[in-house]
Amino acid sequence: MKKRFFIAGTDTDAGKTLVTAGLLTAANRQNLKTIGLKPVAAGCEQTEDGLRNSDALQLQQAASVKLSYEQVNPIAFEPPIAPHIAAQQEGRNLSADRLAAYCRGAMMQPADLILVEGAGGWRVPLSMRESLARLPQLLELDVILVVGMKLGCINHAILTAEAIARDGLRLAGWVANHVDPEMSCPDENLATLETLFRAPLLGRVPWLNQPSAGAVADHLDLQPLLSD
Repeated sequence: MKKRFFIAGTDTDAGKTLVTAGLLTAANRQNLKTIGLKPVAAGCEQTEDGLRNSDALQLQQAASVKLSYEQVNPIAFEPPIAPHIAAQQEGRNLSADRLAAYCRGAMMQPADLILVEGAGGWRVPLSMRESLARLPQLLELDVILVVGMKLGCINHAILTAEAIARDGLRLAGWVANHVDPEMSCPDENLATLETLFRAPLLGRVPWLNQPSAGAVADHLDLQPLLSD
């Protein structure tokens, strides 16, 4: 069994990394071999080992198959801005083909579950010619959508799901991640999304004062993904 998915979010602060780490942790608890990849990341810090991104480090730590940092996050930018702008500022070219090649190399490792986390929302540009949505197309990955539960989430979630379908990809499941503890009518918003989405709800992650991969994993159900 080798399950591979692309993790997308309704926006930048939907909680993709936390949910991805939670999914990896939940799979680890079932003694599955897991890999987490963050092919492109902006907002990295200079360290003695080079640029490091906190999200990529979290995935590296959560995965049971230990890869080098460069395998987890091959393209890293220091400023916390859109990747294509960071690339322009450094005179570098970003392309989905290049990112896909990096991912394919890491995906050759034996693993039961491989999760590739995107950056920002579904249509975040890599250049003026293509968006990061091209990456899961090239890798032929089904998509898991992380919905940041807050005011406006229904519109963001439905538009993202429509874009995923328009790009010819399957929405394998979604996670409701409560990013706003003061959100009005959270149950009603969740019920609306459950009605409108055809994909299974993999979990409802409550607002966590001290978020961790383990705490998130407690609220996730991998069975719809593993039984496909």
